Amino acid sequence: MERLALNLLGQLSGVASATRALVDRIDGTPARIIDTRKTVPLMRELQKMAVVAGGGGNHRMGLYDQVLIKDNHIEAVGSPAEAVRRARVHVGDDMTVEVEIERLEDLESVIEAGADVVMLDNMAPDVMRQAVERANGRVLLEASGGITHQTIRAVAESGVDLISVGALTHSSPSLDVALDFES
Repeated sequence: MERLALNLLGQLSGVASATRALVDRIDGTPARIIDTRKTVPLMRELQKMAVVAGGGGNHRMGLYDQVLIKDNHIEAVGSPAEAVRRARVHVGDDMTVEVEIERLEDLESVIEAGADVVMLDNMAPDVMRQAVERANGRVLLEASGGITHQTIRAVAESGVDLISVGALTHSSPSLDVALDFES
């Protein structure tokens, strides 16, 4: 039990510490660090709590609490805007609909289609800045993809609202935690 408890504490402390490092890196910007659903199997709730303990926020818990339209969904229906329209018809206005876009040219059409959040996938900070200007506060903008400790400040300074980092939960190194008895 001791080893299990220490391993769990070390892993969750690693997630919280990695989150705090990114939160500190973007201090002074309006952006918030959030996790993704890319968690260790059976550890989602605990890892998401560790992200919050580190000063970050949670993206979504599962498939039941937010629609997230990704590239395969878009490919199946033809365009990001069409995917948003179809999702909105099925879930109504009360559920958040987020859509991933890879091209700035798709931004206006997904806003008009009813997206609540637009994920800017693998875009450079200067392109994200253009998206912020074009969106003009009409939707939340989330930066995602390829964000590192070295690039996160520039991403935050682009003006995006959210920065999602899957590595927080699936790749954070465990903290070295020990329990030593003293006599």
